[in-house]
Amino acid sequence: MKKSLLIAFALGFTCLSMVAAARAQGSSVKTGPAATVVRDAEMERDSTKNLEAAKLYFNLRKAYRASLARCEEVLAGDPNYSRIDEVLWFAGMSNLYLAQKKGKQTSDLPAGQLQTEARRYLAQLVTEHPDSKFHKQAEAELRKLGSAPKPDDKPAARAPVLKFT
Repeated sequence: MKKSLLIAFALGFTCLSMVAAARAQGSSVKTGPAATVVRDAEMERDSTKNLEAAKLYFNLRKAYRASLARCEEVLAGDPNYSRIDEVLWFAGMSNLYLAQKKGKQTSDLPAGQLQTEARRYLAQLVTEHPDSKFHKQAEAELRKLGSAPKPDDKPAARAPVLKFT
């Protein structure tokens, strides 16, 4: 009698735990977070590494061309990076300092083209990331350059996007 009661109790407990597990899975298919929020962890790590290297080149070594190269690598490879506003800031300021012949490196590009690129990066920061901690600094630099962006201005595309059908 005790043996059958123990088996019945174990069988009932097993059935109840299976029902709870099935209920926890839910009946509808979940879609997950929005596509703009989903980020590849490996890409985030790589982009963070490049950003930190760009900051090192910018702040400590005054190697603005190297800083710009790291920033452009992030912009090209991971445009949805979580700290893209910071990347845009360092890219814009690196271009600006190269145009002003500051730092230890020089650029092959003319100063006017470097200033245009600086304006483009800073304007993109201002228009697309209004809540960034670099927003006010970027606006101030744009005013110094003589081109404060309008709220509806969009930066020019760097290169045309090819679509395959």
